[in-house]
Amino acid sequence: MPRWNYVGMLNLSIVLEDSARETPDRTAVVFGDLRLPYSFVDSVACQVANLLVSRGIGKGDRVAIACPNLPYFPFVYFGILKSGATVVPLNVLLQSREIAYHLADSEAKALFCFEGTPELPLGERGRAGFDESSAEHFFVLPATPLATESPYGESLWAALDGLPTTFESARTAPDDTAVILYTSGTTGQPKGAELSHQNMLVNAMISDEMYPRQPHDVYLGALPLFHSFGQTVIMNAGFRRRATLVLMPRFEPVEALRLMNAEGVTLFAGVPTMYWALLTTLHGGGSETPTALATAIAGGSALPVEVLKDFEKTFNVPIMEGYGLSETSPVASFNQLGKVAKPGSIGTPVWGVEMKLIDSDWGTVDDVGEIAIRGHNVMKGYYNRPEATGEVMRDGWFRTGDVARRDEDGYYFIIDRAKDMIIRGGFNVYPREVEEVLMTHEAVSLAAVVGVPHDSHGEEVKAYIIRTAGVSVTEEELIAWSREAMAAYKYPRIVEFRDELPMTATGKILKRELR
Repeated sequence: MPRWNYVGMLNLSIVLEDSARETPDRTAVVFGDLRLPYSFVDSVACQVANLLVSRGIGKGDRVAIACPNLPYFPFVYFGILKSGATVVPLNVLLQSREIAYHLADSEAKALFCFEGTPELPLGERGRAGFDESSAEHFFVLPATPLATESPYGESLWAALDGLPTTFESARTAPDDTAVILYTSGTTGQPKGAELSHQNMLVNAMISDEMYPRQPHDVYLGALPLFHSFGQTVIMNAGFRRRATLVLMPRFEPVEALRLMNAEGVTLFAGVPTMYWALLTTLHGGGSETPTALATAIAGGSALPVEVLKDFEKTFNVPIMEGYGLSETSPVASFNQLGKVAKPGSIGTPVWGVEMKLIDSDWGTVDDVGEIAIRGHNVMKGYYNRPEATGEVMRDGWFRTGDVARRDEDGYYFIIDRAKDMIIRGGFNVYPREVEEVLMTHEAVSLAAVVGVPHDSHGEEVKAYIIRTAGVSVTEEELIAWSREAMAAYKYPRIVEFRDELPMTATGKILKRELR
């Protein structure tokens, strides 16, 4: 399918500019005691654009940002877009050599880096990574508000001093690259998905239209903004709605619940482990259930049905579950307004997007297969990686690596990541199916299932378990229970109890570490 090709200008920065023009005094960002109106956020973004242009950076260039959920992120993100350059958001947990890799791979000309804290020494890592790269400019986002000096380099505030607070956004075309989002790199080196202004803007607009509206929406920004989920669903869609974003640099369930109550949060979006953590905290006592919350959105990975049921009962708010990837801007399907929501389903394709199931040779299948996606949300390709792009894209279709089934109503149900599938004695075992069953046991609070090497079976099924507080179960008891609840080739023969599980910055369980 040919990509849309409009004559004229389209710049993702419009989601901020339009709201700043129409509701200049409305609070755009809340962080601690700060209440920043839309006009202020847009003014600082204009200064950032003027800074970049003054340093010879503009359309066709790449600019990286390494920053947690702080007001700096929208300042810099939209400033880069206004200048016509491409935003390259970096995971704040990257080490210096990884930062150097991302800067080199994206051919970034500049890096905006948060100075960091003792717990998150990002400035030190960022400076070291920058020094190893060929990037030309390093701007420090100071930990102390408005600080004009930093031991790591030029402070943002010093660089912005005296620059105009207005800027005419660069004339970018719909198919120009707005953002390069790096995949997690579970196989090989991370690859940068090139997403156009059209990709990102249409996805933000569709996301905004899919959520119920309140008189004044307040979004909790707990998802990292450097990740596609938080970027599109919270920041871009939120700014388009003229909502207020309450920023959390790091998700912590007690603080999240406090902010929901204190700020009157109406919309929360999170990955499954965030929902699990909120429920665990509430059931443990000491926190109040938010009263203003009206919309809950889940994505990032499959939400266990038991967690969904518990949340909806506890919060009295339905969860709208969706699906997407960095390569799809990210939203591809959703349990949409006006349609029946099916627990455990990722819903149906959003407007303008097609989905189908395919086999390893790209042939269409009807029962169980890998999800392929085509539409306005699909990336242009992996930056400077034509071979890698060719492996996952064909005739406009993008193959996701996620295995699913589709019911008679057209709803999709994720079975598992293709690469996570366990082959035990010739039988295919999908970890998510085993996890769903395990989490129906009263002693299982959270489960992660992986395959481990086995001499005769090839792989064996192993379950990592976080136990429910106050409920005991032994390894032998849980295995015996599983034997009765699952087919003989599926149930875990090995169980290991943990107090916590390794997770990414976005809250996904790191199964490759468990393996």
